[in-house]
Amino acid sequence: MLQFFAKYKFFGVVLLVLSVIIITIIYYILKPTVVLPVYQPSEVNAELVDSTLQHVKKYHTIGDFSLTNQNGQQITQEDYKDKIYVADFFFTTCQTICPIMTDHMVKIQKELRNDTQVLLLSHTVTPEIDTVAQLKRYAVEKGVNDAKWNLVTGDKKQIYNLARKSYLAAKDNPYSPDDLIHTENFVLVDSKRRIRGFYDGTNPEAISQLLKDIQILKKED
Repeated sequence: MLQFFAKYKFFGVVLLVLSVIIITIIYYILKPTVVLPVYQPSEVNAELVDSTLQHVKKYHTIGDFSLTNQNGQQITQEDYKDKIYVADFFFTTCQTICPIMTDHMVKIQKELRNDTQVLLLSHTVTPEIDTVAQLKRYAVEKGVNDAKWNLVTGDKKQIYNLARKSYLAAKDNPYSPDDLIHTENFVLVDSKRRIRGFYDGTNPEAISQLLKDIQILKKED
């Protein structure tokens, strides 16, 4: 009996190895690919969606924009063409959630410092205070990499429309010059200008998930 097993030992090992290989291949074939959702206005909390968009179920993308960054340069959607990016809304004099959000943006910048496929975009919601010079001082203080991260200012109504009608990141209220958007949302946008995720910019766990989701999105793009 021992001689029988010794005689076929080699074939048994080969069969075992082949079985492991075949099972592994089948596992990866059947394993579902993780894909991030594409968010449409009709799928987002109605409080965050402009009333004119709440019925929209497909084809929603970030609208065109023209704003000015911390270096006085005009920034448009063309600067983010074919890029994945993370957008948020803040103001430099905020003493509540904004410092935490900015610190988390700094972390994202650090984690992705060598990744040219991913950019950052922060919109001030108090452009009357956050001039180019003010944004530059803030950028220097926070260690902003100009090639990676734009802090932008400009027409207040345009910024507020972007927050409410494009990024779906702030409560839908009638616009007024005295209005102040205060949202902790970080928005993940893909290379086709579609929203692929919302994250609490004050929550470290949400930032970790955002970084993971960026890697998932990169494989898709």
